[in-house]
Amino acid sequence: MGNMTIAEKILFQKTGRKVRPGDIVIAPVDGVMATDTTAPGALKAFEKMGGQRVWAPEKCALVIDHAAPAPNERVANLHRLMRDFSREQGIRLFEIGEGICHQVMVEQGYVRPGYLFIGADSHTPTYGALNAFACGVGSTDLAAVLLTGQIWLKTPATLRIRCHGQLRTDASPKDLILFLTGKVGISGATYMSVEFEGEVFRNMSLAGRLCVANMTAEMGAKTGFVHPEGLQLPYPFEPVEPDASASYAQTIEVDIGNLPPQIAAPESPDNVHDIDRYLGTPVHYGFIGTCGNGRLEDLRAAARILRGKRLAEGVRLVVAPASRSVLLDAMLDGTAHTLVAAGATIITPGCGPCVGSHEGVPADGETVISAANRNFRGRMGNPRAQIFLASPATVAASVVAGCITAPPPNLDH
Repeated sequence: MGNMTIAEKILFQKTGRKVRPGDIVIAPVDGVMATDTTAPGALKAFEKMGGQRVWAPEKCALVIDHAAPAPNERVANLHRLMRDFSREQGIRLFEIGEGICHQVMVEQGYVRPGYLFIGADSHTPTYGALNAFACGVGSTDLAAVLLTGQIWLKTPATLRIRCHGQLRTDASPKDLILFLTGKVGISGATYMSVEFEGEVFRNMSLAGRLCVANMTAEMGAKTGFVHPEGLQLPYPFEPVEPDASASYAQTIEVDIGNLPPQIAAPESPDNVHDIDRYLGTPVHYGFIGTCGNGRLEDLRAAARILRGKRLAEGVRLVVAPASRSVLLDAMLDGTAHTLVAAGATIITPGCGPCVGSHEGVPADGETVISAANRNFRGRMGNPRAQIFLASPATVAASVVAGCITAPPPNLDH
């Protein structure tokens, strides 16, 4: 039995059946989540399926994060639908300002190592940082999970990415995953599991691991895992590791020891280059936040660069902490004060500008430098704006200079 990948091993643990890529399984899930983008459709589908009670209220969560607070009456009524359903079913609802679904699920312990977790959001593979098999589904599939506590899955083949070396001091986990996304491409891992391994991950923080796993979605992956060696969590856990003789569809070997800061140019997350190519490009708007880079570590990286400085004339910076907890920590340690003193605007913890729902839509012809994970045309709400993706440190350096600028080479991660 000792020749399984992490994905295969977790599915084996859930079903008691050894699986191979392509096998269809029906497996019990350990948790489920939906946001204000997907929950309304899921709740209506649940009703159409004849659903009376969700299978396990304590394992279900609803999160208002994509358009929070509600920007208009239509969205306000969808939020009310979620509030009513959560109250009737005894499900935990994370209200406006509590944070981004993928952050609060981790903070509140809804997802843990070895779990099979289903979320109605494309970035659900973020939890692969926690050694969980996590994948995104549509509203109708989610409704079926709410009803039955089970999911049907095709067992994914696994792409292994082995990273050799340690990151330079001016590069971050975001630069690493941008580089790897450029290598694999936005459809290069379609319906696959991605396993990241290498010495760079052993000492990587949980925030860094979450950032890396997050962008497996930008590779088209079904799920993804950062190797659990070195993973530190505030509770005991038994890591799920791949077998030494596991069979991989493909292995990519990369040397990241001299990787410079990276940037994804418009209009795709895999249009990735060394930052040198775009140095000096004027920017109008910087954004730091999202399920990839809105954690305290990210805000601190920006604050180190912004301390004692001011934003360039005519440039604005919007910061969306990943959760209320992150915002409180940033207030307590002075990070939030540093950001605001430099001219940043801190908005409600949530997704807001990333999806273009509100709280920061760019104007026609503006260039945005963003620590988000997607830069497709129209992603932030305006198809006539241009979006570059970069690390929080690169965003901070750029909004001070007024143009795309590399962070200083002495960053402490």
